[in-house]
Amino acid sequence: MSAFREALGGLQPERGEAGPAGRRWLYVPADQLTDRVGPLATEPPGELGIVLLETLWRPRPRVDHKQKLALALASLRHFAIEQARRGVAIRYEVGDAPYAELLEPVARELGGLRMMEAAEYEMRESLEPLVQSGLIEVLPNETWMTSRAQFVETFAESGRWRMDAFYRRVRRDSGILMESGKPVGGRFSFDPENRRRWSGEPPAPEPPRFPVDAIKREVTDLIDGSLGHHPGRLDPARLPATRADAETLWSWALEACLPCFGPFEDAMSVDSRNLFHTRVSALLNNGRLLARRLVEDVLALDIPIASQEGFIRQVMGWREFMRHVHAETDGFRRLPSHGQPNALGAREPLPPAYWGTPSGLFCLDRVVEDVWETGYGHHITRLMVLSNLATLLAVDPRELTDWFWVAYVDAYDLSTCRNEDVLVLADGDYVVRQHTMHARTHRGQDYTNVYCFVFRFDDQGRIRYLTEHWNTWHAYNVLFNNFEIEPAHPLD
Repeated sequence: MSAFREALGGLQPERGEAGPAGRRWLYVPADQLTDRVGPLATEPPGELGIVLLETLWRPRPRVDHKQKLALALASLRHFAIEQARRGVAIRYEVGDAPYAELLEPVARELGGLRMMEAAEYEMRESLEPLVQSGLIEVLPNETWMTSRAQFVETFAESGRWRMDAFYRRVRRDSGILMESGKPVGGRFSFDPENRRRWSGEPPAPEPPRFPVDAIKREVTDLIDGSLGHHPGRLDPARLPATRADAETLWSWALEACLPCFGPFEDAMSVDSRNLFHTRVSALLNNGRLLARRLVEDVLALDIPIASQEGFIRQVMGWREFMRHVHAETDGFRRLPSHGQPNALGAREPLPPAYWGTPSGLFCLDRVVEDVWETGYGHHITRLMVLSNLATLLAVDPRELTDWFWVAYVDAYDLSTCRNEDVLVLADGDYVVRQHTMHARTHRGQDYTNVYCFVFRFDDQGRIRYLTEHWNTWHAYNVLFNNFEIEPAHPLD
């Protein structure tokens, strides 16, 4: 850590000036690395100090991807230096203990701390004793675009949490993509236009690489040494850890990805891991980029409405919706009255194939290989390959969620819940779903098919009957119009 400590030490104010008498102190978690909102945006830097924690307590029991660890540590260290250059005093604490254990003596020494509300359940739970004792004052988390009141009011009558209802509500409240009270283009969602197959044209852009400085090299050495048993490949040139790196990535996304994002949003290809996805989710989740700024920048682009709306729906719709679901349920630990934990009764362990053991299934093995190579995969490979197969194999949803948590650079407790909620948990409602698969055989032949599965459940929520239909219209009528069921074997 010598290069980091040397750089930070040269920027620090004199000890007396940095002490509690001369500064108001904030604790900044590793997922709030921004000075665009909160006290760091509104109060003079010379009057503020921030506490940052670097602890190996969390990575030791959880074998996070090396790339994820490297991004977290390098971003935290660079944020410390960036704030010191602004004139903010820095207390950078390093240890091997939980957050509260490291933070309590510092909070007492500094006369108390303020912090924006933690996004993750784990952090909130750990710091709750310090909040209750008055050592930490919790401020609203201004990195989000929506409020709890919007979420609660949306479902006050129905009691049923549906993303599309929440998305429509926040679109109306904000006026984003709205004209005279109606959605631009006549619809709130252009998802049907966003399912084109990608055959190689237009060419998919290659994500940028970033300068590797002394701090990134030190972090790489630390992880390869002390945490070398963790899975995944670490590529320091793929770490957007500085403010400048974040701006480079977002500029690339605006110019190279967003114009074609919409039509190919749901495509998969062995020829491109990325296609036209922006790769900014990790920087949204650590605060380097803010959702409101991203939405504003996309609204300013002259691009097709399907691309514009498709991106905004992911950021302002899905991400904000799942943030509220996470908060309301304490990360699915406390479900609403209409929900059941693991209603499908899935109890099987996660197969070794998810950790890299070849399965013989080309789509699964290719996606898993990409994940451990890069720490990334877009939402379709996560949902349609990894989550769908886990559901069909009756994998325990906790095991799958924990795997997503460790495998992806952008995965935090609040974001991995989406995978569990959408595809693994069920609350007993009927769901009609059509999935169109586009693939290419080993011989190079293009293949397209439409699938629809009909599940029937017993009173305990277990699957008792399963049949596959080639025709979604027929499957719908089997469920709701008493059509004769196609022959199939009951799951007895």
